Amino acid sequence: MAAQPSAAGSDRGETLVELVIAVLIMGVAVVALAGGLGTSVLMSDIHRKQATAGAVVRDYAEAIQNTLAGGGYLSCAAAAGYAAPTEFAVPAGYVSSTVSIRYWNGTDWQASCAADSGLQQLTVQVASTDGRASERLTVILRRPCRLSEALCG
Repeated sequence: MAAQPSAAGSDRGETLVELVIAVLIMGVAVVALAGGLGTSVLMSDIHRKQATAGAVVRDYAEAIQNTLAGGGYLSCAAAAGYAAPTEFAVPAGYVSSTVSIRYWNGTDWQASCAADSGLQQLTVQVASTDGRASERLTVILRRPCRLSEALCG
């Protein structure tokens, strides 16, 4: 006669330790996936804001150059003199500013203006209000020459 398996030996299943380890492994995987997804969303937001700030800072510089072409050149101007022109509108969530201005003296860029040679180096900036993106652009401003001006030679 064949031996009958005992009742305790015939129950095959997972032990509590095996279940705890399985749940722990799945928990770590879910946390890693959720963290990766959160990071991806955050980086996408930062990239979008950087791209927008880059486009806006170029629009800002172009608006200043258009103002100069229309006779808006300021001799020995302070950086605040080239504040955002009226035709330039900063989108919501961004701020624009003129960071610095330097003057060409014939050999080098200077921070102070002794005599305006007709060239200025203006640095403008556009930043998101939440501080996640900031773009700067340096523009060379040239005094437009008109035939009636004696300084254009």
